Amino acid sequence: MAVSDTPSPRNLLPDAIHQAVKPGTALLRLETTRSCQGLLDGAWWPRSRNATTELPALITALTAHLGAITRVGLDASAWQRDIPTRLVIDDQVVHLDSDPVGDGTVLITRGHNDHFTLLVVPPGTTADAAREAMARAVRADNITQAAQILLATTPGPADGAAAGPEA
Repeated sequence: MAVSDTPSPRNLLPDAIHQAVKPGTALLRLETTRSCQGLLDGAWWPRSRNATTELPALITALTAHLGAITRVGLDASAWQRDIPTRLVIDDQVVHLDSDPVGDGTVLITRGHNDHFTLLVVPPGTTADAAREAMARAVRADNITQAAQILLATTPGPADGAAAGPEA
């Protein structure tokens, strides 16, 4: 393949990504090394703050890459109310834990003790900011907390493109 045929990284996450992908598709990046040196194992950019709507696609995608997911820990302050205690996804019961921790992550459990921490990019984030946050989260040498990644990559009001919460 010629260099000119290779898609540029900026084209991998288009500005209208939430409209460009099919409903039920998870926008997800996973760290690809087995080093486990970074603080985060990946990043997820849901379309809304409705956990019941967003989690099935995430769990389906993660199950395809990691195996059966048994538990998901959510930051209750980042999601709409009424988070259920469990969901049945692809005939598998997934237990949900929610606490208002405010750390910008979701904790995924495979089996009994195998944990994966994903940065959660807020739904209203611009495509450029989401792209940057997700790229930082999956770096094998990342030692930056999720909340700091989001602060560093989200444009503020002075930039004219603040990412507000989405219902």
